Amino acid sequence: MGSELWDVIVIGGGPSGMISAGTAAEYGKKVLLIEKNYMLGKKLLITGGGRCNVTNAELDNRKLLSKFKDGGKFLFSAFSEWSVKDTLNFFHTRNLKTKIENELRVFPVTDKAQSVWDVLVNNMKKYGVKIISNNPVSGFVLEDGKIIGVKTKKGILKAKSFVLATGGTSRPETGSTGDGYKWLKEIGHTVITPEPSLVPIATKDAWIKKLSGVSLNEIKLTVLQNNQKQDVQYGKILFTHVGISGPTVLNMSKDIGELLKYGDVEILLDLLPKFDHAKMNLTLQKIFKENDKKKFKNSISDLIPTSMSSTVTELSKIDPEKQCNSITREERMNLISTIKGVPIHVKKLLGSDKAIISSGGISLNEVDFKTMQSRTYENLFLVGDILNIDRPSGGYSLQLCWTTGFVAGKNAGN
Repeated sequence: MGSELWDVIVIGGGPSGMISAGTAAEYGKKVLLIEKNYMLGKKLLITGGGRCNVTNAELDNRKLLSKFKDGGKFLFSAFSEWSVKDTLNFFHTRNLKTKIENELRVFPVTDKAQSVWDVLVNNMKKYGVKIISNNPVSGFVLEDGKIIGVKTKKGILKAKSFVLATGGTSRPETGSTGDGYKWLKEIGHTVITPEPSLVPIATKDAWIKKLSGVSLNEIKLTVLQNNQKQDVQYGKILFTHVGISGPTVLNMSKDIGELLKYGDVEILLDLLPKFDHAKMNLTLQKIFKENDKKKFKNSISDLIPTSMSSTVTELSKIDPEKQCNSITREERMNLISTIKGVPIHVKKLLGSDKAIISSGGISLNEVDFKTMQSRTYENLFLVGDILNIDRPSGGYSLQLCWTTGFVAGKNAGN
């Protein structure tokens, strides 16, 4: 094994590594995939809560790439080679049926990440990719300014080209421990220090614990610092035993993390964003009139999600046993303010172990995105989460893996 010369060695058996290896082999290259875990795709199997959000069905590249913030402008040539349409075609022609859910998120019809894993692994088998798992890499071997091999537990392995697909630093238990960043620095590349991105938020509010597991749809979240509005988003929130999560919260987390460096952050939840104050006032007056002899605590569950009614009752400071016909105007106004702005006090972002992705990675100016080649080492290709590209939750991370992985696989070994 040690003396064999491969056309392409792919380091890392996650989604970008597997599609890279399969593509390079399909293009006639002799390919070796090295994975440090005993199995491939550990993180892939837990994405999307184990359902795997394969991509986002936004077929307009310009609109799609606007979601990648500053990184988007680097990705046009890669996405013109392999777009969302190509991803869907790749999986559909390999018998993976998909469905589109809210915000254009694409999932396998089976709701199982395993189905996606099977397609990738079978594709590599079909084209003869050799896989060595349980074989950690410890760095590159250089000769005359060129990479000639990788140091592994099982000795030095040599190739003409190398694809680095080791991922970032999120969910380290799956193997994403930032090793690739260290090796890139060792050989002279610039790496922007990774930080957790798309990460759940821990909060200070005791009442949140009681709602663990409850999710709310179509709510408005307003982020405040020093009573100044910093951000407004609409969407879904999930309460956890330590705070809040869900797609909308994850997408706001990086900016909230930045704000926390400068002071306290508060998030206001508007449980009924379609109601303005006047409409809320009329609606509550009507509810209290129709339920005049009912206790307050039993009167508002038709208006707001039942799971929130006891919390709202508590926060509004209205006696839950009070009859609706004796609620004062002042109490009603207070209740409107509560429903339109349930306050959540941010404690901190959770760490890398809970992050969906990490931001940071190799400086984008050091990568040729037409081929995914390093601009310093022409036989090194860089894919997936190793790149310093921010993106929201919703299928964008895996699409980045499929696109960069395909482009690298097609060009490696040439």
